[in-house]
Amino acid sequence: MLVFIFFLTSCCLLNFFHSILQIHRFLSIFTFHQTIYFMRFTFLSVLSGIMLASLNSGCGGDQGKTGKITKGIWRAVIFTQGQELPFMMEIKDDSSGTQSVYLINGEERLNCGIITRAGDSIVFPMHIFDTKIIAYPEKETLAGYWVKNYVADYIIPFRAEFGKTYRFTPNPVNPVNPDGKWETVFANESDTTHAIGVFETEGAHLSGTFLLTSGDYRYLDGEVDGDSLRLSTFDGEHAYLFKARMSGDSMTGMYWSGKTWSQPWTAVKNNDAELPSMDSLTFLKPEYTKIDFSFPGLDGKPVTPDDEKFRGKVLILQVFGTWCPNCMDETIFMNDWYRKNRQRGVEILGLAFERKDDFAYASGRIRQMKEKLGVEYDFVIAGRSGAGSTAKALPMLEGMIAFPTAIIIDRNGNIRRIHTGFSGPGTGIYYERYIEEFVPYMDKLLSE
Repeated sequence: MLVFIFFLTSCCLLNFFHSILQIHRFLSIFTFHQTIYFMRFTFLSVLSGIMLASLNSGCGGDQGKTGKITKGIWRAVIFTQGQELPFMMEIKDDSSGTQSVYLINGEERLNCGIITRAGDSIVFPMHIFDTKIIAYPEKETLAGYWVKNYVADYIIPFRAEFGKTYRFTPNPVNPVNPDGKWETVFANESDTTHAIGVFETEGAHLSGTFLLTSGDYRYLDGEVDGDSLRLSTFDGEHAYLFKARMSGDSMTGMYWSGKTWSQPWTAVKNNDAELPSMDSLTFLKPEYTKIDFSFPGLDGKPVTPDDEKFRGKVLILQVFGTWCPNCMDETIFMNDWYRKNRQRGVEILGLAFERKDDFAYASGRIRQMKEKLGVEYDFVIAGRSGAGSTAKALPMLEGMIAFPTAIIIDRNGNIRRIHTGFSGPGTGIYYERYIEEFVPYMDKLLSE
């Protein structure tokens, strides 16, 4: 009884704070409703998700329970590192009477799944990722938080407004033209990364991505306003923001990622810029003759490359994680190709490195991903993602630097190719080139 009284009192105190803040709002980037939702979420999440729903329902009044969210386009913003990181989303009504949320980045429309409710809050799932947006609806606004479930205290403020269709500014003017390829360096005290920026404009609208040896930054969308470039993306797992000033054939800018990471970057226009071949970065160490391992499958039973299922077949090993959007892109491509070619004597086996060293958690994430994407090939749990994890699990390989990595093994067990990273559909012509090279290469290998 004392515990119940404590919870009841706490809930009512939160609503008392709600009244006080109506008079004295925070002078900060947060709106009034973001501020009060933060107080509710921070306090109640310590107790439990179930208690959150029941307390909000018991003491929070009827706000946010008036029915469905307004369907259509919403302009959303994540507030992080003193920046506003915008993205677009769409709410759609389903034939079953439920609603789903779609994230919009450039040409991508990512169906994240069915919206649910918890008390006076709504919950947006984030596709295959172990993240979510919890928001408090009022009229045609949403205020709440983006949460990574697998990271302690990873809570970033979020706000959305219905009907706004611009990403950064409603009326950018006098845009410069950054079309083409840009040799790019991201650098701070702890890291230097070389990339190629690929940009295309239509009026003031800017789209493109950055190519890296480990993959790409997927679909970036934004604008050119005068000599200022702004690009962002949010796929449910990663939130990226790029800003730069362009002067002639050079750019100087900043890059923000998620809650804490940021880097200055510079770029020089160079339409002949190229990165090292993604087939030359990872290789078998000289003291080894083949790749070997024993990892548990989703049923807990050990799986090895020598199993009967793989014997005499071409085998593609996919180093993978459900937290990795580039891995999602590769999985969609590989699964489609596998469906069309599996009868020719080929198998794909995903080697999953998940965010927790817990078999039930990792296998659950894989099962959910397989169901969401309709993946027909098998996966094993290879370990926990993190520094040195792939080197420990696959000690015979040198230069394992990226998720995903595809290891192609012929019918005799010989490694024929190791492809680091994946240039996904957000890279446009580079994705098309990958397919144009991969398909005939595999046709030749399968004919041997």
